[in-house]
Amino acid sequence: MDDSAAADALEAISASAAALAAKLRKAADPGPAGVDSLPGEAEPPQDESDPLDAQADACLGGLADVAGMEARLAAVKVHLAAGFSAAEEAMTPPDASAQDHTVRQMSATAEIAGALTVSEGAADRLLVESATLTRDLPLTLAALQAGTMSWQHARVMCDETDGLDPAAAAAFEAHFLDPDAPNAARGCPAGELTPARFRAKARYWRERHHPVSIETRHTKSAKDRRLEYVPDRDGMAWLSAYLPADQAAGIWNRATATARAMQGPTESRTLTQLRVDVASGWMLTAGRGVDGEASGSTPSGDVPSPAAQVLVTVPVFSLLGLTEEPATLDGYGPIPPSMARRLVADGGTSFLRVLTDPRDGAPLEIGRTSYRLTKPMRQWLRLRDAKCTFPNCNNHSLDNDADHILAWADGGGTGVTNLGQPCPKHHRLKHSTAWRPAGATANESPGWISPRGRSYQAEHQDWEPPEWPEPLLALQSGQDWPLPPDRPEPPEWPIPPGLPEPPDFSDATVGFEGCVTPEDVIDPGSFDSHEAFEGPEPQLPLDPWPDWASPTAA
Repeated sequence: MDDSAAADALEAISASAAALAAKLRKAADPGPAGVDSLPGEAEPPQDESDPLDAQADACLGGLADVAGMEARLAAVKVHLAAGFSAAEEAMTPPDASAQDHTVRQMSATAEIAGALTVSEGAADRLLVESATLTRDLPLTLAALQAGTMSWQHARVMCDETDGLDPAAAAAFEAHFLDPDAPNAARGCPAGELTPARFRAKARYWRERHHPVSIETRHTKSAKDRRLEYVPDRDGMAWLSAYLPADQAAGIWNRATATARAMQGPTESRTLTQLRVDVASGWMLTAGRGVDGEASGSTPSGDVPSPAAQVLVTVPVFSLLGLTEEPATLDGYGPIPPSMARRLVADGGTSFLRVLTDPRDGAPLEIGRTSYRLTKPMRQWLRLRDAKCTFPNCNNHSLDNDADHILAWADGGGTGVTNLGQPCPKHHRLKHSTAWRPAGATANESPGWISPRGRSYQAEHQDWEPPEWPEPLLALQSGQDWPLPPDRPEPPEWPIPPGLPEPPDFSDATVGFEGCVTPEDVIDPGSFDSHEAFEGPEPQLPLDPWPDWASPTAA
């Protein structure tokens, strides 16, 4: 690298930063003379009637420009760190011992730490991430250089590709950053999500495509389950548990539902306070509920599925044991297929089965295994949106508000294409400000438009075509696939007397009887507002095939 050229470039960057600071100081003046455009912004109109509005627009645009500059500078830092590491490696004698390599690496890390005034651990991570980006993640580095992805997003890419082989890492990167890739990520681009939301989507993809099956990894990790206690200040302490995801999600949702039921005009505690009070009450009453009623006991080590409604999205072939494709637990992400099969078989009313389209992985219907699907429309919105639809909101609360996108009074209908599920905070924001949702479909969440006209795309879930079992693939190609000699013929499915014949599932486009679709959940003429979900629901018929997921049930 030419030292003089690098110095000139850095000096130019410093001068640009100083000029930008001067622009910002000028923009801080609320008077008309203080209104000025920032780099990359259009000149304000000369007859601007509201200088404060123009100032706000200029500052907002400037913040976006600065974020892009920070990303580009982060890419420069990556190249500098990788270049330093490569130079140090090139200066290492060919006959150097392993100990010499280790010592030189430690020295290089200490040099970086001193130059950046950071810990040696942070310096070592920078060197590792810089090597990963320059060697294995070209699309991520290009996005960082273009300013369309932040440094935190790039670090997520490094973390989530760690342990993947080169082909899997390339497919992972292409899924999120190459719009022409097969089954590219849907909805909001990766760089427009917060790092936390992007990490959640990246983890979902990694779990489905990891070279080691999720069953194997879950079995290994389950051995590390534990309860931890950490004292804190002011007479407080932290109690945390590391346990299987289905149990954690069920406990959280049940505590939330119980806490919400306890709220009222005379209850001064917040939902957060009630939730922890409920959970501590359960644990301190030695197997008795918070109302004093004894809970059921189970054999040692057999933890029951908590009685809180959780959506379990599972490919039908995986549910039947024909493939080992992961299922999805609402509010968590991918889970082992064995866990999903157990939840469907043993969860009772706690877990709601969701069938997916064998062609593209999109949800088809919410099954009524227990036929106690109390608020079916709300459950479909939970399935479609997974969380509050406001940009980068992480609220997975069970009591998110069902709300019309176009108000009923303004002619909006009651269908899934005109309903969203904002959390209480953003529901109030929608009705109190000019923030507005738009663009929902039956299977896609609504995006949002800010008071200043900025559009934010919806964060769509990454549904993927499910895996097809080999026998079906062979039949599709016209080959015969006889059953193995050690596999018995499948049992006949019992049909309860007086009920119709089971539907033909050979066509993936047919509906599932006894299941809920967006179109038939609610009579539009009977719905006036989201409060209508709180009323009593009509009696539903019995499930014709309650044991459909259990071939041995008779």
